[in-house]
Amino acid sequence: MSDSVNFNILLKQKTRSIYKEIFRKLIHLCSALIPTLLDIAYYPIIILLVLAVVFYSISEVFRLKGIDFPIISKITEVAARTRDANKFVLGPVTLVIGILIAAIFLPPEAARVGIYALSFGDGTASLVGKLIGRVTIPFSGGKTVAGSLACFIAVYISCFCVCKNVLISFFVALSAMIIEVLPLKDFDNVIIPFVVGGIFLIVQQVLIM
Repeated sequence: MSDSVNFNILLKQKTRSIYKEIFRKLIHLCSALIPTLLDIAYYPIIILLVLAVVFYSISEVFRLKGIDFPIISKITEVAARTRDANKFVLGPVTLVIGILIAAIFLPPEAARVGIYALSFGDGTASLVGKLIGRVTIPFSGGKTVAGSLACFIAVYISCFCVCKNVLISFFVALSAMIIEVLPLKDFDNVIIPFVVGGIFLIVQQVLIM
């Protein structure tokens, strides 16, 4: 009886963890719309992203003081990982900052590739790792082989859709997979868009030459 109860508890915890991960990665996937929105209205979208970071940060400070902002605080609560309990949840902030850095400092095509790498690659890696990941990668903070392969495939496809070049897409996907494996926690959101977009530029110049 005790074993059955423990199994049910573990199953509920696993299911809750998966639901949280799906919800978090849906937010990640929504960020794939940003490059298109930037093409339509660059400066207004940049301003809105900055305001989103400011507003979210204020809402988090109040949430930690026991004052909830409608909708925002609830979304944060649903998406927060166990490690984020009773802490400022950095994920949304680093996500938007990573997108802003890529959008401001990279050419549009490279920024698109970098943001897609974050949206599709990082998002897919975490979700696949949670769902079917069995073999973990040493010194990666729990990252899985299945998640890393999913990241490679997602970034390869998204990059190819942008540049239509097999070799460029391969090297960009490989670099994204390597970065994603690093135990960077939420700060991979900041690093992936700019670094992967930068690598796209370098590989593109080398191969074209």
